[in-house]
Amino acid sequence: MSTGQFISPELREWMAAQLAAGHSIPALRASMRDAGWQDDVADAALAELQSQAAAGAAPVEPQRAMPGPDLTAAPLEIEAVDRRVQVLQTMRNPRVVVFGSLLSDEECDGLIAAARVRLARSLTVETQTGGEVLNVDRTSDGMFFERGENAIVARLEARIAALLRWPVEFGEGLQVLRYRPGAEYRPHYDYFDPAEPGTPTILRRGGQRVATLVMYLQAPEQGGATTFPDVGLEVGPVRGTGVFFSYDRPDPATRTLHGGAPVLLGEKWVATKWLREREFS
Repeated sequence: MSTGQFISPELREWMAAQLAAGHSIPALRASMRDAGWQDDVADAALAELQSQAAAGAAPVEPQRAMPGPDLTAAPLEIEAVDRRVQVLQTMRNPRVVVFGSLLSDEECDGLIAAARVRLARSLTVETQTGGEVLNVDRTSDGMFFERGENAIVARLEARIAALLRWPVEFGEGLQVLRYRPGAEYRPHYDYFDPAEPGTPTILRRGGQRVATLVMYLQAPEQGGATTFPDVGLEVGPVRGTGVFFSYDRPDPATRTLHGGAPVLLGEKWVATKWLREREFS
């Protein structure tokens, strides 16, 4: 097997899904080659999959924990290390929680100030290759902080980890976005589509995304709600609040289609935290 590539559980899962959907072995091999997988790695993975299929082996879906706050006692507030966070609204399907008083005004201002000098046109994941690309559906400016990059980021990451009961190491770097008038993010899913050939490459860095937390740092004067079209839900971008939602599988059945409605007046600033199923590197 070639150095630097290996047959990961995510790659096996993706191949099994493609075979189950009716795609042929040659088609899978071509897709993997286009995504940058070396021929010997692809051939070994496909041979293993064919052997399992011939033996009648069925893939086993492992049980796993999911991030999220403890709502068993229907709390109005949750103690999250250094701050009492309000529970303003909940929904079961999709699993959505709106938090109040998640960030202080000083933290919002500090994140905006640190991010402003590093803004660039926002990119989205290119699922054909696993890279990043400009997308006409996303018209914001943004940047990423490294985990623990400064005191505010580290404090907020620890708070999020406690609130959502998910390790800091399982989170991607905090992204800060600015939406000017007319800017939006059209409805989309945050998980990585298993049907795309670049997904196995993306998943090697920490597995699937399983949850999203959007935090509002500055509210526009008009517009800019976070929308969930499948369920008719809109969450207003109130400063210091946040909306959390999780998705236990990469499937539209999770009803987590969401978007950022166009800003009509003023500027909207948000910070987004995506959570992976294991340590993100």
